[in-house]
Amino acid sequence: MVRAAVTERPGRIAVHQFPLPEAEPGAVLMKVHYSGICGTDKHTFRGENKQYAGTPHERELTFPLICGHENVGEVAALGGIVLDSEGIRLKIGDRIVPGANVACGQCHFCRNNLPYYLCENMEDYGNSLHCAPPPHLFGGWSEYMYLLPGTHIFRVPDELPDHVAVLTEIMAVTHGVEKAQALLGLMGASGFANTVAVLGVGPLGLCHLIKAKLLGSVSLIATDLFSSRLRLAQEFGATLTMDAGETDAAERIARARAHTGGLGPDIVIACSGVPETFIEALRMVRVGGVVIEAGTFVDMGPVGINPNSDICAKNVSVLGIGGETATSYLPSMRLMAANLSRLPLDRFVTHRMPLERAQEAVELAQTDAAMKVVISPNGLF
Repeated sequence: MVRAAVTERPGRIAVHQFPLPEAEPGAVLMKVHYSGICGTDKHTFRGENKQYAGTPHERELTFPLICGHENVGEVAALGGIVLDSEGIRLKIGDRIVPGANVACGQCHFCRNNLPYYLCENMEDYGNSLHCAPPPHLFGGWSEYMYLLPGTHIFRVPDELPDHVAVLTEIMAVTHGVEKAQALLGLMGASGFANTVAVLGVGPLGLCHLIKAKLLGSVSLIATDLFSSRLRLAQEFGATLTMDAGETDAAERIARARAHTGGLGPDIVIACSGVPETFIEALRMVRVGGVVIEAGTFVDMGPVGINPNSDICAKNVSVLGIGGETATSYLPSMRLMAANLSRLPLDRFVTHRMPLERAQEAVELAQTDAAMKVVISPNGLF
């Protein structure tokens, strides 16, 4: 039998047991080393469960559910010959990071090589793939996880430890940073040495800040409600931090402009998960700059903007990032592996919790006491 932390309903997580399945042809059974608690999982726990609003695969989550789509583990069983992302045959014991989503391969978006999270028939581990039907184990908060045929599987570099590799999926979501830099270049500005503000430096925001730094940003502004996150952002290169609980939006915008020579940041990234931050991002970014909205994945309601003064007259570009790209996983792992000695990546994960403490872990992940909290189903501490 396999033990898993099951979200029975919003606000209630308990350990259940499931049969250990055999791997069907093309499938992989992964022994889970670590599974991260994502902002999406926090929304799920709070009952904020409308995902992909306004798209063909808009949905409400189904319970019970084994959460966990940020995963690292090892191959425990194979359904025949299964290849990794580079076409190399997997074997038992290989360390892997699986893709968080399974695309259909048949819809317009799949056939035209667009990001797989645009797929009209996409399934998500730890989200749409709930644990009621067999083989049940479709989330990482479990001793073993079942990876369906067609899942993208990425081999972990030998030098990348598990507690950093578990960040791969969220680092893969940061592809908006290089897209924003390319947009600036297309608009006639420099595509490097940018000034960047990240509004909300929880795990997703901190990954965006790290990506911006590694891609050459010279000024990095971070805002958050939690002082511990701001301190860690400074360790990763933030040149200006602002406590959102002790300042208002007008003050933060003014300070960001002063920090960037009176212009405002070239790129502003909204990662707070709070819709109002999008308004602040539009008003903080410089004329001709780029705003990335990457934090409001679930439907948290509308906000009011002025299309003229907030976007059109300022010539602002807006990038909505609804997930990671399959082509970003392996480069993200290689980027982190290459910078282990340069950045304190080993301090990103602050807590590793067993299955029995999964509910406590989700609650902890929403406080100032933690940055990244991961579940360790098989007792790796």
